[in-house]
Amino acid sequence: MPAFIVATVKITDAERFQLYAQGIAGLSERHGGEAVVKGPVAETLEGDCVDGERVVVTRFPTADQARGYIRSAEYQAAAQHRIGSAEVTMRLLVVPD
Repeated sequence: MPAFIVATVKITDAERFQLYAQGIAGLSERHGGEAVVKGPVAETLEGDCVDGERVVVTRFPTADQARGYIRSAEYQAAAQHRIGSAEVTMRLLVVPD
């Protein structure tokens, strides 16, 4: 079953966040991931959205591959640079059969 990681990101320290971005460059692809969309929120249609929030959606063939990406040693090492540089929420969505 395909799965998607949907991340909402509010960058608070662009220089430090860049270290995180460099650390994960190409990593999701090595776990079977494919970028679907990434970029700033253009418009909030309902509810609340933090100014400057970005959304990243990555598709994986399976939920296990998505989890493997997040749990990998490479991702966890890069994620240390994200601490204090961004407010991030990651969600896993699984497409039912």
